[in-house]
Amino acid sequence: MSENRKRILDMLEAGKINTEEAMKLLAALDDVKKESVTSKPSTFKKYKFLRVMVNNPHKVGSDKPEKVNIRVPVALIRAGMKFTSLIPDDAACHVEGALREKGINLNLKNIKDEDIDELIDALREVEVDMDGGQGKVRIYAE
Repeated sequence: MSENRKRILDMLEAGKINTEEAMKLLAALDDVKKESVTSKPSTFKKYKFLRVMVNNPHKVGSDKPEKVNIRVPVALIRAGMKFTSLIPDDAACHVEGALREKGINLNLKNIKDEDIDELIDALREVEVDMDGGQGKVRIYAE
């Protein structure tokens, strides 16, 4: 028996609470236990790098293929996102207004680590064809 259940039963026995109150408290304990069991653990893997790879086998004006391989540390992205708190309010309003005109509703001051995790998780396996399928841009997290 859990310590909290024992306390509730002791309070009932001592007459500090009635049966109905004890039932409500016990039900609340059950609800808390169910929440802790069924709540999802974080689904986001802690990625270390965001990688962007470009492979264009038919670069215009050259017989050599174009290849680009960029590895950006996720820690750098997180640090950069924290700098948004240093943006003056009037400048942030201008940036947010310009983004809103383009259909992007983003509040720079409200970006959290979880948002960055979600963005990286969404980008983890993006692949874009370019030049009619001749080349590829691949973005993924590792």
